[in-house]
Amino acid sequence: MGERHVVVGAGPVGLGVARLLAGRGEDVALVSRSGAGPDVPGARREAADAADGDRLVALTRGADVVYNCVNPPSYPMWATFWPPVAAAFLRAAEETGATLVTAGALYPYGPLDRPMVEGLPDAATTTKARIRAGMWAEAKARHEAGRIRAVEVRGSDYVGPGISTTTGHVARVAPAALAGRTAYVFGRTDQPHSFTDVRDVARALVAVAGEPDAWGRVWHAPTNPARTQRGVLEDVAASVGRTIGAVRAVPHAVLAVGGVLVPMLRELRETEYQFARPYVLDSSAIRERFGLSPTPWEEVCRATAENALAA
Repeated sequence: MGERHVVVGAGPVGLGVARLLAGRGEDVALVSRSGAGPDVPGARREAADAADGDRLVALTRGADVVYNCVNPPSYPMWATFWPPVAAAFLRAAEETGATLVTAGALYPYGPLDRPMVEGLPDAATTTKARIRAGMWAEAKARHEAGRIRAVEVRGSDYVGPGISTTTGHVARVAPAALAGRTAYVFGRTDQPHSFTDVRDVARALVAVAGEPDAWGRVWHAPTNPARTQRGVLEDVAASVGRTIGAVRAVPHAVLAVGGVLVPMLRELRETEYQFARPYVLDSSAIRERFGLSPTPWEEVCRATAENALAA
């Protein structure tokens, strides 16, 4: 008899997790606010607000694993969006005994002069970073106290299929690049930056969920070697037989001045450093422990290009 899994969040990562689990015959509930969306064979759709603790507990009762694959609508909402959602997941895990598996972010590490590896302190001081670091710190504390079972998988900026132009840095500029127009990126065009395929995040979440000795810590999703923003766009275009036009950096002054009036630009100033200096993710630990390697880069680029062309 298969296990029961509750996947909350039906974006690219949640869909990927649901498809993997349903494909191996597990009992899967795919939860989103509306409960609607493309059919996932073998999974059932459920409607719920991820911040509704009562509803999340009811959906999770009897489940072996609950996955937090939620993605806030926009950066400016993080401060009000995440706290009740995080509390609902902790409550669901504690009251039902389901293992809490979270799709996390790299923000908590902050600026570094070395590749990011698991075990580094969550030392960032910016708003979004403190929110995500606090979520994991509380989950880990409860895990260590024996109140819940928890594990987190972190990936870098998402690429691959299904990434929207409002949530993915490459997805945002790929349509212009593929059309031969000037692509404007944040930070610098010549600094190495890691990009993680959403399908590899899903694979990592499913892998760590099933291994008790993997719980209680952070893992990094399988990720290809870092590329510059210009290099990524060149590779994405080449995967579908195209070439790009110019790639230029958005002047820092635009973020500084525009942020006064535009909330999204103000929030992006917090993460500009990630593209202005090397931002490299080391995912060797998950490869060594689980044998997980990243999706071949050409395939990642082709899926990213096809996603952009379909937008």
